[in-house]
Amino acid sequence: MKKITLILVAFIFFACKAQEKTAFSKEVLAAPMVTLAGDDLTFQELIDNQRGKTTVIEVWASWCSDCIKGLPKLKKLQEKHPNADYVFISLDKNQTDWKKGINRFSIKGNHYYVEGGWKSIFAKNIDLDWIPRYIVIDETGKVLIYRAIEADDSRIIKVLEN
Repeated sequence: MKKITLILVAFIFFACKAQEKTAFSKEVLAAPMVTLAGDDLTFQELIDNQRGKTTVIEVWASWCSDCIKGLPKLKKLQEKHPNADYVFISLDKNQTDWKKGINRFSIKGNHYYVEGGWKSIFAKNIDLDWIPRYIVIDETGKVLIYRAIEADDSRIIKVLEN
């Protein structure tokens, strides 16, 4: 029984470590997005636009109850760490709902929309399994945190405080 438990723990450890990536795949970098102004860009272009800034990316949707419940934590994070940039990538079903959600919940930051939601190239290639999902990148575009599901995750706070 101890061997089975040890094997299971090792499997879980290595499975979790495998998800901690430090760079994005070519597929996700090519993923199409739309700006609030209606302009098309790729995720690579979004990352390039963030060069020189530590950036917190939140993948969310206006219909997601966990996303909405987490907004007070996110807004507190923004207050405590105003020098970071905050990027929101929406998986809403349509652009109208996306824009209404931004206004309704007064979400401050840079906003992008992904057509296709959970089935999009973007979602599939970041191993999306839950929203909200937080990704933190440094000034060079290197992934510091690949997967967090709470805005007050201690790893996010540690990165922003350094």
